[in-house]
Amino acid sequence: MGVLNATPDSFYAGSRVPQSEEAVARAEAMVKEGADILDIGGESTRPGAAPVSLAVELSRVIPVVEALHQTLPDCPLSVDTQKAEVARQALARGARWVNDISALRHDPEMASVIADSGCPVVLMHMRGTPETMQQNPQYQNVMDELKVFFEERLAAAVRAGIAEVQVVLDPGIGFGKTLEHNVTILSQLSRLKVLGRPLLVGISRKSFVGRLFTSPPFPLLIGEGRPLQQNPLPSGEGGPPQAVGEVLPPEERLPGTLAATLWALQQGADGVRVHDVGATRQAITAWQALAS
Repeated sequence: MGVLNATPDSFYAGSRVPQSEEAVARAEAMVKEGADILDIGGESTRPGAAPVSLAVELSRVIPVVEALHQTLPDCPLSVDTQKAEVARQALARGARWVNDISALRHDPEMASVIADSGCPVVLMHMRGTPETMQQNPQYQNVMDELKVFFEERLAAAVRAGIAEVQVVLDPGIGFGKTLEHNVTILSQLSRLKVLGRPLLVGISRKSFVGRLFTSPPFPLLIGEGRPLQQNPLPSGEGGPPQAVGEVLPPEERLPGTLAATLWALQQGADGVRVHDVGATRQAITAWQALAS
C-alpha cells in the first residue's frame, strides 16, 4: 500500500502531494514500482496533529481520488479517513477501500457506509486521538489489550452489517505507543493471527525507527531489562520522552524502515503501508528469493 498525503503537514515531507497533478505523477511512479493499493489521506495524523474540518478534508481528498481513478482505473484506491462523508464521497468517485484509524469509533455513520458499500475496511488500533495519543500512553500488557480491542471492534463491525471478510486489522504502530510498545508489537505480531483477519502494518519512516538508533542502544536495554534514560523530545516534535541521543529525522529512516518491514512480514504481516514502494518491493523480493 503506497501512501499519498494530500496534506501540507504530514510528518514526512516526501509523502505530501497537495495538488492533483503531483498526486497523479507520484501514483503512476508507485504503481510502476509495484504498489498494489494507493492510500489517499487528507488529514495529518502525526502526533499532536489537530483535526481538520469536513470541508477541508473533502477539498483535499476528492479531487485526488477523481484524478487517480481516471488515470489509473485498475489500481485499487483506499481513502484514509475517520469521516463517513469523506468515505462515502470517495467511494462514489472510485475508491475501493476505507482505512479508518479510529476503527469505526470516530463517526457513528462510518460503519453503515462500509456495510452498504461492501468494501474492505482497515480497522486500526489507537489509544486516544492524534492530538493526545502520545501523552504518556500506558498498557498493562499491550498485546493482550490489542487482542481484546480487535475482538470488540470485529464484533461491533459484524453487528453493523459488515462481513468479517471485509475487515483488515492494523495494530497502529506509533499511534498511542511508546518505543517499547512498538517493539513489543512487532516482535509478537504473530499473536494477532489468531483473530483470523489479514494484518496491515504501517512502519514507514515513523519516529520509533529513528529512536532505535539513539544511544544507549535500545535492544541492549531491553535485553538487560534496564530502563531507558530519558530527556525531552526536540522542540516541535510530539511524542513520549526519547532515549538519550539524537533521533534520526524521517528523511534518514529508510534503511531502518526496510529492516523493520521485513521483520514484520516474517512475523505474519499480510500487507505493509509504505512511502517508498520501489525500495520496499526490492527488499521484499530479495528477502523472498533468499528465503526460498
